[in-house]
Amino acid sequence: MMATIANKEMAAAWDGDEGAEWARDWERYDRAVAGYQARLMAAAAIGPAQRVLDVGCGNGETSRAAARQAAAGSVLGVDLSSSMLERARQLAATEGLANVRFEQADAQVQRFEPGAFDVVVSRFGTMFFADPVAAFTNLAGAIRPGGRIAMVAWQGPDQNEWLREIRGALAAGRTLPVPPAGSPGPFAQADPDHVRTVLTTAGFSDVTVEDAKEPFWLGTGTDDAFTFMSTGGMARGLLQDLDEPTRQRALDALRATLDRYAGAGGVALGSAVWVIAARIG
Repeated sequence: MMATIANKEMAAAWDGDEGAEWARDWERYDRAVAGYQARLMAAAAIGPAQRVLDVGCGNGETSRAAARQAAAGSVLGVDLSSSMLERARQLAATEGLANVRFEQADAQVQRFEPGAFDVVVSRFGTMFFADPVAAFTNLAGAIRPGGRIAMVAWQGPDQNEWLREIRGALAAGRTLPVPPAGSPGPFAQADPDHVRTVLTTAGFSDVTVEDAKEPFWLGTGTDDAFTFMSTGGMARGLLQDLDEPTRQRALDALRATLDRYAGAGGVALGSAVWVIAARIG
């Protein structure tokens, strides 16, 4: 159990059915964003004996990569999802990584030891804070002077073809609401100026926000991608209030959309993120 939870809404989502789905389909989710893994690790520049914190570690791919890079150091992965943390432990044990451990924690309020880490990393894990300034202030206190943070976070919906196309297919003629700018969720860090303001207010300096674009992989082919996307959380949320004929039209549109993007390497659509880095002191 987590000692303290400030982000109760996100904890309820991730430490429930959604987190269980991500733990079950960990290979697919890791492959979907594989293009950004190397970019994150390059920005983190983890040394062989450094202490690393992975925020929103999920199923632990970035934690394991950090543990291999910091072979003489240590890695702590934290997440709200008990299901994904269990998967992360299993995968680390399978690789024989003894220098990485995982804890269920809300990084916004977790009492980390001051200056305990050289590097904080996060792959799509810092967009869900209920209070970003409080969360990053807490993380800043956990980083030693001269230490750093490196993250990848989604750019806005307009820059992400995968979201535009899938939501458009499932809209079934409706105008779908867009989450308010800066609200907790996948696109909370889409505005670079907001990111810089939050990090600077929290005590970071030398903030950089760099554009990166990679394919977003959804499946080995149309059928595989459709089975995954039509049963996932996004589709369930967008389809739940539709009558059956409209629901079927939306699903047909989804299949047709995925088929348009199918190629020799599977189904992949365009995506865009920010690679964010900053320092303490």
